[in-house]
Amino acid sequence: MCPHYKHCCYSIKERRLKITNSTKYSSKAYFMHTLEHFGNWMNLYDSSRDPRSPFFGQSANYDLFSHAVYNYYIAPGWDSFGSETLYLKVLFADYLNGFVIMELIGEWNDALYNDIMQLKQHVVDPLLESGITQFILIGENVFNFHGSDDCYYEEWLEAVSPGGWAVFANAREFVAEEMKVYGLDGYLYFGEAFQLDAWRTLTPLQVYKEIESRIRKELS
Repeated sequence: MCPHYKHCCYSIKERRLKITNSTKYSSKAYFMHTLEHFGNWMNLYDSSRDPRSPFFGQSANYDLFSHAVYNYYIAPGWDSFGSETLYLKVLFADYLNGFVIMELIGEWNDALYNDIMQLKQHVVDPLLESGITQFILIGENVFNFHGSDDCYYEEWLEAVSPGGWAVFANAREFVAEEMKVYGLDGYLYFGEAFQLDAWRTLTPLQVYKEIESRIRKELS
């Protein structure tokens, strides 16, 4: 468990009003209910049918809007992992090559809801136990980031080392800038070098190979 658990989960309550009032959404937030997760790989992989997936057995009701980010409903089909403002969909998991691709939507709020703890414990850890060490998170629909302690990011990096990594691809510029303020570029790959504009035209393996190639360039 993170040694700063109490700090992450309790001292942040004092900032609840400040953060809630300062949250700003782009106009796209008003259309979040229309933003569906990428579905063209469903014939290749379905997390609800994967016994090693954290979302095994979970079926979505596409006729019911049940998840929301603050007052904005999001499209059915996104999965909840414990956060009140951030949701995801595991698009593909390759246990042979040890990588996973997931898409996120909403607000990443470590300060208020400790989203990294929820993500680490409920999604990352089960996948690590199944041999996944390379994580590709697609973040173009993450509209805000509020940082806090970095201990769970550190745990994540330690768990995939050596040889593994986590990439937050397609991060919005202001989201990436805020993540850098909290030093998260020491744990995750993100930024201009990891913008994959045409990722939906690729196969999962092609996305993985492209990300892998970009990481090698960053390390060279």
